[in-house]
Amino acid sequence: MATPYTGDRVLGTNAVISESFAKRLTDLPAELLEHILCFRVLNHIDICNVSCTCKRLHDGCHGRGKVWAHQYKLRWPRLQRFYQQNESYDWLKEFKTRHVVGQQIRRTVEDSITKQLIIFSKIPCVGQVLGDSFAEIDSLGAPEHFCEDELLGILNSDKRKCLTLKYYAKKILYFLRQQNILRNLKVFLERPPEQQSALEGAVLIDQYCNPLADTTLESISAQIEEITDKVKKYLRVKNATHPSLRVSQGDCFVLENLEFQRQVICALNAVLYDQLQYKGNERDYYNPLNSYIHQVLLRRTGIPISLSVLYMTLARKLGVPLEPVNFPNHFLLRWCQYQRRSEDIYDYVYIDTFGKGKQLAAKECENLIRHQVGADYYSAISTGELLLRMVGNLLNIGKRGEGNEKSYQLLRDSLDLYLTINPDNVQYLLLQARLYFHLGIWPEKVLDILQHIQALDPTQHGAVGYLVQHTLEHIQHKRHPVEPEVKRHSAPEHRDVQYSVGLIMKHKRSGYNCVIYGWDPKCTMSQEWINTMRVHQLSKGADQPFYNVLVQDGTCRYAAQENLEPHSAPLEIAHPEVGRYFTEFSDTHYIANEELQSRYPEDMCKTHRTARSLRHQS
Repeated sequence: MATPYTGDRVLGTNAVISESFAKRLTDLPAELLEHILCFRVLNHIDICNVSCTCKRLHDGCHGRGKVWAHQYKLRWPRLQRFYQQNESYDWLKEFKTRHVVGQQIRRTVEDSITKQLIIFSKIPCVGQVLGDSFAEIDSLGAPEHFCEDELLGILNSDKRKCLTLKYYAKKILYFLRQQNILRNLKVFLERPPEQQSALEGAVLIDQYCNPLADTTLESISAQIEEITDKVKKYLRVKNATHPSLRVSQGDCFVLENLEFQRQVICALNAVLYDQLQYKGNERDYYNPLNSYIHQVLLRRTGIPISLSVLYMTLARKLGVPLEPVNFPNHFLLRWCQYQRRSEDIYDYVYIDTFGKGKQLAAKECENLIRHQVGADYYSAISTGELLLRMVGNLLNIGKRGEGNEKSYQLLRDSLDLYLTINPDNVQYLLLQARLYFHLGIWPEKVLDILQHIQALDPTQHGAVGYLVQHTLEHIQHKRHPVEPEVKRHSAPEHRDVQYSVGLIMKHKRSGYNCVIYGWDPKCTMSQEWINTMRVHQLSKGADQPFYNVLVQDGTCRYAAQENLEPHSAPLEIAHPEVGRYFTEFSDTHYIANEELQSRYPEDMCKTHRTARSLRHQS
């Protein structure tokens, strides 16, 4: 007979388990009891309470049973893909572990905000804070998918609230995923060259630069398989007995007959360029999206190297062994016209994937770049060399950038990748050290990089010595951070400042929408900037308040007061840095987070008044 629990337990559903109710439950068959305890209205607290009521109910809620399995799946549905359907798990133990990890992750994200509030400087050390946060998460020893799931849970919560919490959760998730991808890349590079697929390498580069995009090798391979099927369908019409049609997915083979290879190349060109309309992106050549394989497949456009990876992968699946050629300024593929591999560059046809698969003789390739090159440039290269060229393109795009957050991130990501593939490149090690120094992040890591440079190339002692000295000064400065300037509207020197942080504004001339996150009573930019932006042409010139604004298009700008006006119909500003400064969007304005309020302590009251006044006017 079941022994009832001596006291009542209040459930999350406001029901009370009394002694008589517990007895009625325990009289039910086990299957029916499990079915009742799996009702969606019962949460994990209810199940804990039920299991404490009596031995029969405690046994019915055992860790490996359906009840806790149901609770786990109900609470964390995204994690189901990590469990095998026919395996047995201690679901109560999994639930407890995931619950504890969730609390620890949330605490770590909240601590990141607190640390950022403490570390005040002209350039906030977000990178340093994230590095510390990653170390804390790593020290937990928790399953990675538990950590990711909690961070995703934070990101998917109420869209307009907890913006600062989401900002740091997103940064930490970005950082965590990148560390995992770097580990995967290192494993990839340790394989024998013949086991290194250009496609897999391209996916790893794509994943590292877009860690929140959920791009996987499986999803990319599935899309390529769909194109392969289209090529086979076209090939079947031209030659129903073609050997490539008999090959199953995943099989590795090489067509020995050159005519059969030619038929595959013709079919591939017809499908890729005529049917699917793939093309080289001449209009927007330096867009980094052209280098990401998932974007090439999505947008059906790219640059020579990314289109070559796609083309070469498809050709090899159909039995044609194309090779990558590191031709200057225009990546190519080469196709041997003999059964045995040749060292003679004239025994190959060169394929320009950027030019719709056009086939070129060796010397015709020089017309693409309008100058002559030596025979070495027609040689096949390894997958590692191909990836270095691909990352080098991204590096150059990052260096060409406008010096904003986006271009700095691309530069950092591409440097990380390049130095993972080629860790002893002094030129890029020095660039990485200078970049971190310029951004004011990871000074200890900068010292490690500089030490490595000095060991590789002692002739760099001048540049290294300069950076070491200033990095040590930065570390000292970090130990004694400078308090930020506090700006109050009530101060006499700020009497002309009409607007406040958090207000949604419209630029009168350019028409863009933005939100204010800072202001100065006068323009504080350099004379060069003032001249370039033609500030003197404004009616009040530089002698008027200027505002730091986050713009809808993702840029940050510095706008004169006379060019701004409150937006008549305030709307959310989809800028990646909004959460860095604001904690919530409240229909008419943004609410500053603790850090921003400490810098502008009187602004939120003014913002509330302005927003209320605008609402009454409308």
